[in-house]
Amino acid sequence: MPAQVHLFPCLSDNFGVLLHDPATGATAAIDAPEAAAVEAALQKTGWKLSDILVTHHHADHTDGIAELKERHRCRVIAPRAEASRIKHVDVVVGEGESVQLGSLTAKVLETPGHTSGHISYYFAPEKLAFVGDTLFSIGCGRVIEGTMPMMWHSLDKLRQLPDDTQVYCGHEYTLANIRFALTIEPDNAALRARAKEAEQQRAGGQPTIPVTIGAEKAANVFLRADVPSVAAAVGLAGKPPEVVFAEIRERKNRS
Repeated sequence: MPAQVHLFPCLSDNFGVLLHDPATGATAAIDAPEAAAVEAALQKTGWKLSDILVTHHHADHTDGIAELKERHRCRVIAPRAEASRIKHVDVVVGEGESVQLGSLTAKVLETPGHTSGHISYYFAPEKLAFVGDTLFSIGCGRVIEGTMPMMWHSLDKLRQLPDDTQVYCGHEYTLANIRFALTIEPDNAALRARAKEAEQQRAGGQPTIPVTIGAEKAANVFLRADVPSVAAAVGLAGKPPEVVFAEIRERKNRS
């Protein structure tokens, strides 16, 4: 049976995600923004929590860990580079290592920039990527602990996943991201189509994720810093993509 994913809102604009392996009953929470929301999702699905897969140390991704671990005795897996800043960690992982969730296997991708040790979890056979706050739909995370080139490299790493990979991110920021992206690429047909789709999704009370890597490559300006027309749009024609990316990210910071 294929893996099952249950998406639900947490806090003010966080996403919570449960990933379930029907073959074994194993269930992971991707991060733990708040225990109550995860508990409600477990009750709704009838799944039993076995693991928490942590992407990075920020409180809005880890505050629920202690309560969930006490109640479910679940295993907590976290980035090796940030384990000292995350409580109750059982297993640490880094680039290229694997995480087993029942019969499902994730490859760990180090995607720093938002934080210095941020990681993403890529389940290749299931075509699923859980990217935390590195990549958002039509956006990316703020560069808080890393550098602009570091973040660009992380986004490029995610961009190279197969186009049909379904991406789950940590926040519902899509409409705001689209408004910003249109200031740089107002004539991007894929972006304009995505704007209509996202507006309809939010008007209907639906989330704007998951999205595919292929769709993001066409419409997400942060993944398009090496496209000549994007560089020209920000006055940096011919400049390296990390320089163009930095300009786009700084503009978003000010928007």
